[in-house]
Amino acid sequence: MTLEQIIGAGLMLLFLADIFLTVLYARAGTGLLAPRWNRLMWALLKALSGLFGRRRGSMLSLAGPLIVILLILFWTFGLIVGAALVIRPELGAAIRPSNGDTPRDFVTALLVAGNSLSIAGAGDYSPHTAGTRTLFLLNSVVGTSVLSLVLSYLVQVYSGLRERNALALTIDLMTGGTGDAAEMLARLGPDGDFSDATTELGNLVRPLAQTKEAHHFYPLLFYFRFKEPIYAVSRFTFILLDVVTLIDTTLDRHEHKTLQRSAPVESLRRCAVMLLETLDRNFPTRDGPRAGSTARSEESYALAVATLRRAGVEVRPDPVSYARQRGRWEPLILRVAPTLGYGTDEIEPRRRRGRPAGAGAEHATAS
Repeated sequence: MTLEQIIGAGLMLLFLADIFLTVLYARAGTGLLAPRWNRLMWALLKALSGLFGRRRGSMLSLAGPLIVILLILFWTFGLIVGAALVIRPELGAAIRPSNGDTPRDFVTALLVAGNSLSIAGAGDYSPHTAGTRTLFLLNSVVGTSVLSLVLSYLVQVYSGLRERNALALTIDLMTGGTGDAAEMLARLGPDGDFSDATTELGNLVRPLAQTKEAHHFYPLLFYFRFKEPIYAVSRFTFILLDVVTLIDTTLDRHEHKTLQRSAPVESLRRCAVMLLETLDRNFPTRDGPRAGSTARSEESYALAVATLRRAGVEVRPDPVSYARQRGRWEPLILRVAPTLGYGTDEIEPRRRRGRPAGAGAEHATAS
């Protein structure tokens, strides 16, 4: 076995290990090559999207599907190159066509390797020794297995994406399409009656936990970014974290103690933070502030209290507690959201809706 063949076999084992860790072991950040490749492709696509100006968001929405295609091509090319390095020294001797001379160049080796890995197995070249026949058989098994695993993996990725979008849309509908947690809280307790709020919030816990685990199992979900901000992970987690924070800091502690201490409220808080932390650890960039703005928090809270009062909800405002709780999770939002190209106003539209006419540009710049 030549050095070239040893390198080729090692390259194939490296890519197979990467596929195993990404597809079968399926935990965020465990792949050997795929996480780095995906980050590189995302960085390139994000840089290219900047050339499209106002259509940048639309172009970024293509990044997820493109990264899926590029990852499959990356794995395929890696396996073919590895197999070609093993096959090339055997060309003309143990591996040759049915008639004519046998080219011994690397391009021919790539052709033979691709044919041996494919399901169809078409090609004029055939093995003529026990060792090369075994090699072709193993290549065929590897090609068939990898194709089956990748197709199954993609089905799971898109299933997770559908469930994530359904959860995001459900939460947006609960805000009346406003994206405002205060509106959601007011709808959970019409005229101050929160008797059904625990049940309604409890119905969100399971799909949120499934979404969190889907991102942990299938990191490709990180790169699916939609033009509509209602589907952004940073937006629907912001709404959930904001609504449970408002429950703690605006409702009367005696009258609504059961709701405030309920399992759904704490579960939504913890699971939303866990989802954000998963994205924050594994995204290609971790830029953004480490702390939120006090002025932004105060403005947002004042607007939320006003919304609840207009809806007939009796409030007991505690802005200090709100700012303290928000300060624990807001930095995660501020790091994750810009990574996928979302602005502060898209994630927290309450402040934009509450501004006087003509103030939007000034506040957007300040954000």
